[in-house]
Amino acid sequence: MNNKATATGSVELSNILARMNEDGQFLISVLTDRNGFPIAAAAASGEDPNLQSAVVALVQKTAAQVQQQLQMAPTDEISIFDAQGRRLVCRPFTANEHQLILAALIPDRHQSYRRLTNTAIRAIRRQWKL
Repeated sequence: MNNKATATGSVELSNILARMNEDGQFLISVLTDRNGFPIAAAAASGEDPNLQSAVVALVQKTAAQVQQQLQMAPTDEISIFDAQGRRLVCRPFTANEHQLILAALIPDRHQSYRRLTNTAIRAIRRQWKL
């Protein structure tokens, strides 16, 4: 894959995240590999996608340890709530045999997000195949 195709793919992934954020009024979203290294991000002004990527890596490591220790099946979703009612949602999934994580910071604990993240995951999978 040449650099132009890579840049275009990365831009398209960021656009998918930006559309999801806009539709759901999410503060920030990142797409990372299974180790938490950022692939694409979209964020509201003042939000730091690099910081969220680091948190996603920590959450993923913790989930993997829990899964191993309790002999659980792979996780479908990991959610963390803060005292202000914000929710960090991490959705592990595969695209073209790559393990990825879509993470979004949802501003309100009662806000729906699952349909929007499902739509974004399908769009990422389609883009990943190109």
